[in-house]
Amino acid sequence: MLEDLTTAVFSATPWPAAYPKGYAVVDVETTGLARDDRIISAAVYRLDERGEVEDHWYTTVNPERDPGPVWIHGLTSEALEGAPLFPDIAEEFTARLAGRVLVAHNAVFDWQMIAREYARAEREAPVKQRLCTIALSKELGLPLPNHKLESLAAHFGVVQQRAHHALDDARVLAEAFRPSLRAAAANNVRLPLHECRPLTEWTDRPAAPRIGQQAGPGGYGGYRPSSWRPSRKRPACPYPNPGRYQAGGRLKQGMRVAFSGDTSTERDLLEDRATEAGLHVATSLSRLTSLLVTNDPDSGTSKVVKARQFGTPVVDEAAFGQLLADVEPASEG
Repeated sequence: MLEDLTTAVFSATPWPAAYPKGYAVVDVETTGLARDDRIISAAVYRLDERGEVEDHWYTTVNPERDPGPVWIHGLTSEALEGAPLFPDIAEEFTARLAGRVLVAHNAVFDWQMIAREYARAEREAPVKQRLCTIALSKELGLPLPNHKLESLAAHFGVVQQRAHHALDDARVLAEAFRPSLRAAAANNVRLPLHECRPLTEWTDRPAAPRIGQQAGPGGYGGYRPSSWRPSRKRPACPYPNPGRYQAGGRLKQGMRVAFSGDTSTERDLLEDRATEAGLHVATSLSRLTSLLVTNDPDSGTSKVVKARQFGTPVVDEAAFGQLLADVEPASEG
């Protein structure tokens, strides 16, 4: 009765006209965290413009390789052997994402995995914008002890039943997103929406063991941590380091830029753009670093920790993309 009354009150509340007309709350479980890892299950809760659930959908996906950390997601090779391949579920997935803002917890990760699967299938993900519930909780100033989904759920009294199961994680997020969205609307908060640019081509690295095959040595139950990227020799930056980036100002050729964490644009491509603009791409962070680019400034990565210690300026990927469009030339002489 109280919930019906609350819904009625919010239905009568003026709603920001600029807010999206629908959302797709998504969770994907994967074989790992790297660019060559695969989706093994996906869930989508479709919500209307005010966050009310319209329907939900769930599927497992055969990744055509070892399933990774089974002790986390619980999906074994045997469970996935008869599951559809991603191209087989792409049309249904498309129908559930189309015309909606993708909502996820740490949305850049889910978006990356989805975009890569579509690119492998020679299709384009129908997502134009994404919204990260971590970013929204920061905009709302929620008093959370950390940015885990379980903390957001607990704040709104949402009970999680099966952590790391895509369907239950998506349900929990949908239930926590609704009051977050209502709070944002009531206070006319600008939603932290980010543009999504689908990948249009893809080249796979040598594949991990397929389902049913034995993983090579060095793995844990078949799971191989895959943060490795081949080293790339970049030409030395020809410009001297002009110092640190100043908030509100422009980047200047020669500035040392470091990256930390996941990015919606492929990291190699983002680094190439920075190099082409005349910036020095640094693989580590020091007192000489001009700027750190990260989508999660509250994470505990070594670069973020050092940035706090050194007072290094920090911007997110979207802001960095805007700065790249107007890089100041290096001083002559």
